[in-house]
Amino acid sequence: MKAPILVTGSAGFIGYHLSERLLAEGFDVIGLDAMTDYYDVTLKHKRHAMLQVHANFTPVPKRLETPGVLEELFATQKPAMVIHLAAQAGVRYSIDAPRSYVESNINGTFELLEAARNHTPKHLLIASTSSVYGAKTEMPYRETHKVDTQMSFYAATKKATEAMAQTYAHLYDIPTTMFRFFTVYGPWGRPDMALFKFTDAIQNNRAIDVYNHGDMLRDFTYVTDLVDAVRRLMDAVPGKTPVSEADNLSPIAPWRAVNIGNGAPTKLTDFIEALEDVLGKTAQKNMLDIQPGDMPATWADATLLHDLIGPMNRTDLKDGVANFVNWYNAEYT
Repeated sequence: MKAPILVTGSAGFIGYHLSERLLAEGFDVIGLDAMTDYYDVTLKHKRHAMLQVHANFTPVPKRLETPGVLEELFATQKPAMVIHLAAQAGVRYSIDAPRSYVESNINGTFELLEAARNHTPKHLLIASTSSVYGAKTEMPYRETHKVDTQMSFYAATKKATEAMAQTYAHLYDIPTTMFRFFTVYGPWGRPDMALFKFTDAIQNNRAIDVYNHGDMLRDFTYVTDLVDAVRRLMDAVPGKTPVSEADNLSPIAPWRAVNIGNGAPTKLTDFIEALEDVLGKTAQKNMLDIQPGDMPATWADATLLHDLIGPMNRTDLKDGVANFVNWYNAEYT
């Protein structure tokens, strides 16, 4: 039997799309997901139900932060690679419920690293976030920039997991890649994400909340483009030699962080206009001040990603928004 791929957070937005891609390619996939109720669990169950159509998918409905769960899974299944996407997400929720971020993001990642220490996979890939760049104003964000000024507790826990993973990579020679995702959107997205909230409000004739009076820049990245990049990065296992001057390969470990983003920031107001065009409706807008923890702008330098995997797919923003709206209308109207 060939060794499977372990995907944590497989019922999540990105985890579902990635698992679907791996299953379609013929990989055996173990999907670990606790089905937590941060948002409507029905959506998670629907995603997992579609994955379970594949005979080569094995669901594991357990919490990764529970001591022993990952150790047993690694020992019995011996995954060839591990893609760790499970986390407590959301910048604003981290202000209200910080303990859940410690439990899921820090304790959960610790359990994963301990299991990887004892049963080393060929490649350990872990989701971080563009939010680790924090208050840094020099853009585009490069992986070689210092990341010391996180603006939310969510971002702080992700920065902590980067440091934890680098230490384990050093001590136990675990080849590790961290993903810094930039504003992912697309079908099956979370209800707390901007595109879902905007679409739901406009379709139901409610006003949308536009923070910082619309003066926000985001590097919107379509989900299947991101998944394609992750799939190709699975084969870009960190070694001892940097691939280029853009590489932030650790001097002490087979560890690197990689931006995954379009490298093309879009104004929030332009994003809303694209959605209005697709819906054929004008949004009522509540123009509000920026919220605590929010970053006014994010913008990826994708040079390292290109050096590692070649050109990234880049779905046109309007096409990506239209795909989301078509999915939303099919599911919710």
